[in-house]
Amino acid sequence: MESIFHEKQEGSLCAQHCLNNLLQGEYFSPVELSAIAQQLDEEERVRMAEGGVQTEEYRTFLQQPSGNMDDSGFFSIQVSHLFCTALGNAVME
Repeated sequence: MESIFHEKQEGSLCAQHCLNNLLQGEYFSPVELSAIAQQLDEEERVRMAEGGVQTEEYRTFLQQPSGNMDDSGFFSIQVSHLFCTALGNAVME
């Protein structure tokens, strides 16, 4: 029987460990997931700016920390979803 890949939990990197364990290999690193989170942050900023950069909502939004990642290793479900979608598209090509 082949061995089963299991990436031991470190910190709060649940998304990374979950994805790697699911795919049975070291496919994702915090660096790659951070890049996706930053991309999502920028897309959210652009969407918020469409409502006006002088609005109170936009200024408040800019002062908030990222909802897609933090320094503890947390990544939002949107980051995991986007990475899986990109991986699925690469597999389909």
